Amino acid sequence: MRLRIPLFSLALFAASLSAHADARLASIFGDNMVLQRDQKLPVWGWASPGEAVSVQLDSQSAVSTTADTAGKWRVELPAQKADGKARTLTVKANNTLTLKDVLVGEVWLCSGQSNMEWSVAASANPQEEIAAANYPTIRHIKVPLKPASVPQDEFKASWQVCSPQTAGSFTAAGYFMARKLQKELGVPIGLINSSWGGTRIEPWTPVSGFADVPAVKDIHNQVVKTLPDSPLYQQKLKQHLEAVDKWSVTAREALAANRPVPVTPVFPPDFAPLTNHQSPTTLFNAMINPFVGFPIRGAIWYQGESNHGEGMLYTEKMKALIQGWRKIWGIGEFPFLYVQIAPYKYGAEDPNVLATFWEAQSAAQAIPNTGMVVTTDIANLNDIHPKNKQDVGLRLALLALKNTYGKSDVVANGPKFKSIKPEGDKLRVTFENTAGGLKSRDQKPLTWFEIIGPETDFTKADAVIEGDSVVLSSPNVKNPVAMRFAWHKDAEPNLANGAGLPAETFRAGEVPKIDYLTTKVSEAAGYKLVYDLDLAKLGANIKYDVDNSASLKGEFDRVAYFLELRGPQGVTYSYVSMDTFTTDIKKIGIPTVASGAKFQTLVKNANVISNLKDIPNGTFAGDCNIEFWPNNYGPLNAGKVAGASDTAFDTGDMIDALVDGYGSMQIHNFKAKQTLFAINNWKAAANANIGIGNSTGDTKDWTFVGNASSYGQKRLRVLVRMK
Repeated sequence: MRLRIPLFSLALFAASLSAHADARLASIFGDNMVLQRDQKLPVWGWASPGEAVSVQLDSQSAVSTTADTAGKWRVELPAQKADGKARTLTVKANNTLTLKDVLVGEVWLCSGQSNMEWSVAASANPQEEIAAANYPTIRHIKVPLKPASVPQDEFKASWQVCSPQTAGSFTAAGYFMARKLQKELGVPIGLINSSWGGTRIEPWTPVSGFADVPAVKDIHNQVVKTLPDSPLYQQKLKQHLEAVDKWSVTAREALAANRPVPVTPVFPPDFAPLTNHQSPTTLFNAMINPFVGFPIRGAIWYQGESNHGEGMLYTEKMKALIQGWRKIWGIGEFPFLYVQIAPYKYGAEDPNVLATFWEAQSAAQAIPNTGMVVTTDIANLNDIHPKNKQDVGLRLALLALKNTYGKSDVVANGPKFKSIKPEGDKLRVTFENTAGGLKSRDQKPLTWFEIIGPETDFTKADAVIEGDSVVLSSPNVKNPVAMRFAWHKDAEPNLANGAGLPAETFRAGEVPKIDYLTTKVSEAAGYKLVYDLDLAKLGANIKYDVDNSASLKGEFDRVAYFLELRGPQGVTYSYVSMDTFTTDIKKIGIPTVASGAKFQTLVKNANVISNLKDIPNGTFAGDCNIEFWPNNYGPLNAGKVAGASDTAFDTGDMIDALVDGYGSMQIHNFKAKQTLFAINNWKAAANANIGIGNSTGDTKDWTFVGNASSYGQKRLRVLVRMK
């Protein structure tokens, strides 16, 4: 016989269950955890609204509170000393929670991308390291990989005791740091591993961090539009709902009258929730916010590979991250130690890009209570994940021991630049923090020093140690005025201090502004500048940095082009002047649709000056041609250029009917089978094609190479000689 219970009784029964929900703790609290010593210890969680909750650590006096109307509760236990004793944390409410084997020591948050997530098992000497990992007072918790559009309260993970059975999955950088700290401090170490491979810095940053740094305020504005509690979002949602209501009425009327129904209103995409793990704030929301307020000593950070093309902007993003975390944690300017990303080839990318990023990382040391580990001596140029995480962890520990734990006798950094002084044809660079003297870590001549003078580009320098200085010189550079060190993505320099720690990338002195057009092309003095364009600004709409086309009056009889590029091989340039091929000054720049330019023609009396050895210099009466158009084009030699291919993109390509297409701006010496310069597919901006001389690929005229971003600097000037 089935028991029949009245509906109102079922409702009362359900309400009774809800009213007496079991108390639970925030996810960060669990068996085997480590609590931060010498700081007040907040403990929080949830229970039934109004329920009494008490929390007790061992036999100390319990601290009591009452859950609020939302069921949240929080107490604060007194600060504890690290005595090595395993403790028990007890929470009593409607139910009782007991956490066992709780230690008090030092707690560090470990965050970043793959090099922080990188495990002990994937590091150097994994079998030996794992077998020796018998450190039961090192504890580790790994926060699950998850993004969220709004701050979350919980995650699912457990603290692990370090042993040969568990240590293989620990963050290697964190573990090797913890091992050194435990040896030196003699206290338990807790590691909160919240890291995710391949992630950018923005997802880890709270929205308030972006708000307080003007350089990234645009990211703050982007995020705020997606937050359900922001007035801007609520206003936009209200407008959208009104539009939907209006559409609903119209749609019903259309349905009744057999009329077409209008398209449903679409909620603005930039107001949609941020759910991707690369979107700003999403990893902070899901992987940091659930334990904000859990006492920590500090944070270690290993990230940047996914942001390495941003230059000095990364310093501003570091400010947003660090200041954002500190503000939300509310425990002051806690230590923030980070790792310089390692040298790596990054394909055909301009080698200066990574060097500039290293400079940005170094600049972040100006943020109070931060420190940076240098890794240029422990890298693998062919692996973005160097396996030597032992030295990474050791150097993080050295920074902490010296700056956080006050061990003044510890050397934690390599040589630091102090000053630069010209001495005739030499430069003296003086360092501090030499720890007993500068040295070459491999006993070979010092590497990766370059100097520059008023009439030269950066040139490899001979570098000699003299006390706390390095004296730089080169037979090819007179009166050097500036220098740079390790300014290349492949740089693995050997300068170290007496403690064996490497010097970081830097540059010093005032780099002279060398105008290669003026210094290398005397003919240009008789020409007038028409257009000047930083090719980093390429795009569908060309806006010249300088446009004198309207102010130059009269006729011209010669046109000249000067392209200069700073790339992996240094500065290359190509100057080509020729008898004019048009009387319209608007058609001699980049041949966009708007310009109306379309030329596939031989040019007369071309004068060529280039520092690329493959390009013949001199005057060529009839050996050169131009291919200027905004159209698509094919490899067929429709221009009937002597020696051109019908099957490969080179000197005589066929113009396609599609006018607003790929786009070609090429000048060739077809007799020498050389591309004097090419700028193609400018609408692709950073993926445009730019080159001097022939491309090494199948398309000698640089078509399809998409290499514009490989140049740190790229500039085009167009000139005319007036009659």
